[in-house]
Amino acid sequence: MMSSTDPQTPGHGSFGDPSPSSMPAALQPIATNYTRFTRQYQALLDRSAPHILQRWLTTFGLVSLFVLRIVFSQGWYIVCYAHAIYLLNLLLAFLQPRFDPSLEADLTADEIEEGGADEYVLPSQQPKDDEFRPFIRRLPEWNFWLSTTRATLIALFCTGFEVFDVPVYWPILVIYFLALFAMTMRRQIQHMVKYKYIPFDIGRKARYGGSPR
Repeated sequence: MMSSTDPQTPGHGSFGDPSPSSMPAALQPIATNYTRFTRQYQALLDRSAPHILQRWLTTFGLVSLFVLRIVFSQGWYIVCYAHAIYLLNLLLAFLQPRFDPSLEADLTADEIEEGGADEYVLPSQQPKDDEFRPFIRRLPEWNFWLSTTRATLIALFCTGFEVFDVPVYWPILVIYFLALFAMTMRRQIQHMVKYKYIPFDIGRKARYGGSPR
């Protein structure tokens, strides 16, 4: 499965701006144009950061365009399958907490077994299940949107080349993806129920990290 990317956050460009003065004279115009383009691109990302609804509507439009391209052309099923698997990976990282409570529980259990956590803890110092702990996603919303948009644009670009149109029996890919999606979401829901957290703010603050019962 493809791993999620870690793109730059708003206001923090990850592009190395080459210094035109340190390059040969023939490459200085290219370096200057590249620097101007990266700055304009980063400025566009910064301006779009507060507009969550508009950003996602644009991305959904691109995904719909990609799906229509696949349906009407009846090809590039491998590209569509890879795109879907990548988006599933991003969604899973978006729904998971950055600090997995199951790992924290395992570390605590190991410390108790090794005798490293035998100090007496006052009841007032013990964590409570209803204590508020902010939900921090493993993949923030901004990175989720940016990676989804980039992956969709790359997938659309690939549909313009016959070399990516590998012959395949597409119903098998559909069945395999649906089975993978069902198993992945089932495991994620069980994890959410076990550690009592909701990755969305539905009427109250999200809580996570409670000890399983």
